[in-house]
Amino acid sequence: MADISPSTTKLQAVTEALEGAGVAFRVHEHQTVDTALAEAAAEHVPPQRVAKTVVLRAGERWVLAVIPASHRLDLRKLRELLGAGGDLRLATEEEMAEHFTRFEVGAVPPIGAIVSAEVVDTRLLDQERVLFFAGDHRHSVEVGVRDLVEATQSKIADICED
Repeated sequence: MADISPSTTKLQAVTEALEGAGVAFRVHEHQTVDTALAEAAAEHVPPQRVAKTVVLRAGERWVLAVIPASHRLDLRKLRELLGAGGDLRLATEEEMAEHFTRFEVGAVPPIGAIVSAEVVDTRLLDQERVLFFAGDHRHSVEVGVRDLVEATQSKIADICED
C-alpha cells in the first residue's frame, strides 16, 4: 500500500492506498452511521455485502479480521488459524484511537499495511463486490472482493461463528 501523507483526509488516505495498490473502487457518501449493519441499511445492500473490519491484538501484533456485517467473528477459529493462543483479543477503542490515528474508531478500513496479519472470511468471496467504511462513518468504498484480497495479500479462512 502507498505511504499516506499526514495532511490527507480519512477518505483520501483510503482512496490513495487503493489507487497505490491498483484497486478500482467507487466512493459512496451516506448518512453518518456507527456500525457495519447500519452502513448496509444506509446503502440499501444486504449485510453480507458489507465487509466489517475487526481490529485485534495478539501481544504487540495488530491483526485485522474482515468479515461480513451479517456475521460475528469466531475468536477460537482465528486463534487456531494464526497460532495466537489466548493472547489474541479484540482491541479496545482507546488502542484503536491511539494506533489508527488516520481513521475514526470503528471505521478502520481493511487495507492495513501496518498490521502483521489480515484475514478475510471465506463468506465474503461469495460476493463479487463489497463495501467497507472508508476511514470515517460517512463514506464507504466499494471494491471487487478479489481485488481487495489480492491487494492486501490476505489469508482466506472461515473465521465466523457457525
